[in-house]
Amino acid sequence: MVDHFMDKSYRQQLSLSDRQYRFYDIAAYLADHGQDVETVPYSVRVLLEEALRHADKDPERQSVLTAFNDWDNAHDQDIPHQPERVILQDLTGVPALVDLAAMRDAVAQQGGDVNKINPEVPVHLVIDHSVQVDHSGNDEAFSYNIQQEFKRNRERYTFLKWAQNSFENLTVIPPDTGIIHQVNLEYLADVIHAKQLDDGSYEAFPDTLVGTDSHTTMINGLGVLGWGVGGIEAESSMLGEATYMPMPKVVGVKLTGQLSEGITATDLALALTHLLREHGVVGKFVEFYGDGVETLPLAYRATIANMAPEYGATCGFFPIDDQTISYLKLTNRPAETIELVTAYAKANHFFYTPNADRHYSETDSLDLGSVQSSVAGPNRPQDTVYLKDMPKQFDDRRDLPDYPVTVDQHDFNIRVGSLGIAAITSCTNTSNPQVLLAAGLIAKKAVALGLKVPSYVKTSLAPGSRVVTQYLQASGLQPYLDQLGFNLVGYGCTTCIGNSGQLKEDLQSRVSADPYPLAAVESGNRNFEGRVNPLIKDTYLASPPLVVIYALAGTCDIDLTSQPVGTAQDGQPVYLKDLWPSDQEVADLNDKYLKPGEFQKNYDSILNQNQTWNDLPAPKSATYDWDANSTYIAAPPFFDGVAGEKQLSGLRVLAKLGDSITTDHISPAGYIGSQTPAGRYLKQKGIAAKDFNSYGSRRGNHEVMMRGTLANIRLRNQLTPDKTGGYTRYLPTGEEMAIFDAAQKYQADGTGLVVLAGKDYGMGSSRDWAAKGVKLLGVKAIIAQSFERIHRANLAMMGVLPLQFLPGENADSLGLDGTETFKINVDGQTAHVAAERDGHTTTFDATVRFDTPADWTY
Repeated sequence: MVDHFMDKSYRQQLSLSDRQYRFYDIAAYLADHGQDVETVPYSVRVLLEEALRHADKDPERQSVLTAFNDWDNAHDQDIPHQPERVILQDLTGVPALVDLAAMRDAVAQQGGDVNKINPEVPVHLVIDHSVQVDHSGNDEAFSYNIQQEFKRNRERYTFLKWAQNSFENLTVIPPDTGIIHQVNLEYLADVIHAKQLDDGSYEAFPDTLVGTDSHTTMINGLGVLGWGVGGIEAESSMLGEATYMPMPKVVGVKLTGQLSEGITATDLALALTHLLREHGVVGKFVEFYGDGVETLPLAYRATIANMAPEYGATCGFFPIDDQTISYLKLTNRPAETIELVTAYAKANHFFYTPNADRHYSETDSLDLGSVQSSVAGPNRPQDTVYLKDMPKQFDDRRDLPDYPVTVDQHDFNIRVGSLGIAAITSCTNTSNPQVLLAAGLIAKKAVALGLKVPSYVKTSLAPGSRVVTQYLQASGLQPYLDQLGFNLVGYGCTTCIGNSGQLKEDLQSRVSADPYPLAAVESGNRNFEGRVNPLIKDTYLASPPLVVIYALAGTCDIDLTSQPVGTAQDGQPVYLKDLWPSDQEVADLNDKYLKPGEFQKNYDSILNQNQTWNDLPAPKSATYDWDANSTYIAAPPFFDGVAGEKQLSGLRVLAKLGDSITTDHISPAGYIGSQTPAGRYLKQKGIAAKDFNSYGSRRGNHEVMMRGTLANIRLRNQLTPDKTGGYTRYLPTGEEMAIFDAAQKYQADGTGLVVLAGKDYGMGSSRDWAAKGVKLLGVKAIIAQSFERIHRANLAMMGVLPLQFLPGENADSLGLDGTETFKINVDGQTAHVAAERDGHTTTFDATVRFDTPADWTY
């Protein structure tokens, strides 16, 4: 095969306007190996093109091509992946850049050239995860929140300016510009990339990327293959290194028919999340096809692709088609880019062909006409709840008493299901003009009828792009949203990432003293317990128009199909049907106010429109000048040359956990409590509680982050069944204490640690600190029933063993209660485990989840 490849070139030329582009003909290669390109999924075609291109330039990569000769029988073969660019957000990007700065220090100490530590591919870091909803519900909220954001994060932002000035190929997009994935969708992605080669000629190939945020998958809605990775893997990609992955299985999902009147992209995304979680797509590609795909505007596809981590897939891919081209025109992409995308995609078989007989590893289907209005919750995105069934969510708590609160000089009785937060937030939905215009139309009708949002509900609007504000203002809808309290609070992730701020006045103090099952509704993508706000247990994901509806009702404990949302000023009940706009109303506004000029106005000045950012100092130096007293930025210990450990015996259990342990549980992003180990550390450093900021903002400091590991207040460690939060038992004495404190005692004893867990360990955000943190606590292995893709890779890269129970086994079935002493012997892909308790030893085997050669290297 290699000789055949060497004897034949698959290079072709594409002539456009005044320029010629070289490209690699995937159809010709497949034909030479007995395959018809039309039978191969589009996502696999992208991987094949990359393999062809690199094999032509690097003979050592030619052997990889054999995996594509029969791709669906090659899932045991590893293929290199070298994305063309990397995107970062600030919470995960800062620690990645801190690591690069530390690498430069290590090179300098060895007398090397520090400038060799530079990104080799374009890297964009979008600052979007730091703004918090300190104020909301008024016209001053936006400016106040920005002021507080810069006050809290000045040191971090100055570091990012240093990084931009000191590293090549790094562009930092300033705060309060937009959310990373919406900026990527509307501006950064070019779909087909044109690269000038050393000889001056041009080469065209598909845009591909990885990002340090799990929802990087949103870009697959545009026909760009990309997914989230941990910071460690992103650093490797930034430095031009290939990472390895098994040839993916591809699940083809056939969409048929069309959505019914009033059904939103959010409803569809939630339906698919439920369907695909049940199907089982973890670690697989999902690719959408069928006549239903052609009916979906690109913004709908982006919402669906965004939620790939929630349905468990590596990506949810939509091939390039006419909707893609229309979106590129709408968002004011250059004419030459649109010409190249169209011509290349058609010439090289990346343009969607209906009714082709493509082969998929597995298939599933959904009739779009069957999708109903729904929300998801209370704590998992895949748990669909139809509107009529919402009251059933609270049946088991109706015996809890009401309690009175006073907010804005109004008295209310708070009961089960009462809303503490209603937030229009997250790029998942704010990238979709249809649902935002629908929310605005509902607000307009509600105001006309005299409806108001109860003042105990904290309302907010945080778009993923300034373009949203432009069309909401131009259409005249923003003033109505303002009257209901959905004022602009910032352009960033806010509530979706847990930066929701405090609840309303008396409600905050009352709930803090007497925890009560308040609810939240948000247009985000994740609702894990305690994520949105530590005082809110139940969070429901909903479309922006439904967020407004539930806010007006003041509760989630309502059947919107039969019960009134509120009472009009004339005393008549107002129902959902009285407020919900028609699809035509929304379409008319969309066509009138969403124009390419709006995108041009925003993105022409994207790098300099934030004057506060412009005024920050911009240091430049080959190495970073670390401040030993900083509680934000510190040189990490990961490059200190610690030798690998051979002996895995005498291990004790730090935590015994259940199913669906998220990276939020392992490494929370939000509030730092004053009595937590991290809070105590910051107080010792002279930081007042009001200035603690969040765990996410302090990811550049390992001292804070290791203390925050396994510190989520909703964590349930079975070693301390009577407590929730970051507690464990120090097993030699049985004493209960904070997990960090116990880990320190174990390290002082020279005792290594293990964590026992159930299914889906590490689901959720891509955050690498969930792996870094347990590593620094002294954890040698995680033994779980299953792992989510990104977190498994992060554990491997940090040298923490991900061990998976054999099918049919788990900690409970083996009789493990967490008080055992463990010995682990790794023998290839199998680990032989012995757990001793009270003189009795339980032995079992587990699978070593080192899935690629690179995992063993780490």
